[in-house]
Amino acid sequence: MHVKVTSSGSRQYVQLVESFRDPDGKVKKRTVATLGRLDQIAGDLDSVVRGLLKVSGKTVGGLDAPSIQFDPARAFGDLWALNELWNTLGFSGLRKIFRATRHSIHVEACIRAMVFNRLCDPDSKLGVLRWLETVAMPDMPSEGIIHQHLLRSMDALIDHQEEVDAVTATLLRPLIDQDLSIVFYDLTTIRSEGLSQQQGDHRQFGMSKEGIVARQFMLGVVQTADGLPIYHEVFDGNTAETKTLLPTVETVLGRFPPGSTADGVTI
Repeated sequence: MHVKVTSSGSRQYVQLVESFRDPDGKVKKRTVATLGRLDQIAGDLDSVVRGLLKVSGKTVGGLDAPSIQFDPARAFGDLWALNELWNTLGFSGLRKIFRATRHSIHVEACIRAMVFNRLCDPDSKLGVLRWLETVAMPDMPSEGIIHQHLLRSMDALIDHQEEVDAVTATLLRPLIDQDLSIVFYDLTTIRSEGLSQQQGDHRQFGMSKEGIVARQFMLGVVQTADGLPIYHEVFDGNTAETKTLLPTVETVLGRFPPGSTADGVTI
């Protein structure tokens, strides 16, 4: 059953019409009731509708002003700027490294999402998933990203660390001073909780910054004179600092050869 407006000359009438099937199975329509002339009942339509709803046992809340709810829009400005910077600097080239891996997920997109989250609204891996629901991330795969995808992407990053480091070094080289005559190296201890043992675990008991023996790992960072970090490495928590200097210098020299005008790198 539905409402229909019919015309007769210059006048219009509001009618209730229902559809039915005749004995031959054909669908036809017939007028159940004529509610009146449209120009005469226009002001009473709400009461007519309320009456019909009351007879049918329906509520009349639907006649009230519609409730409008505004959901927060997805943020995209900062992400699109970061994405353009990511592509301009050449980090999108990481896709070639992961394209032939055993991972079926979009590794580069997952890594990019975690990097952008760290820059915009730092959070945990699960927090990244919640954050992705509030932003418009460019060039993201159509399928949904889940927690396991982020973890597998980190595994892929470790599996291809040397290749990623080589690409990153190539991209960073034009951004730092061409001579690279001075770099700074610092080693710090980072406390770690938990008693589980993992294969190749860097968490070992050593002397912490607080002057007590604690389970920890050591993080070495090399940065330019302008403060741009160009290399880092994680060491076992019980490693002597003096044993980390020479291999770090050799790695930095191999990755960022000094310019022809410089005699070497001063630490």
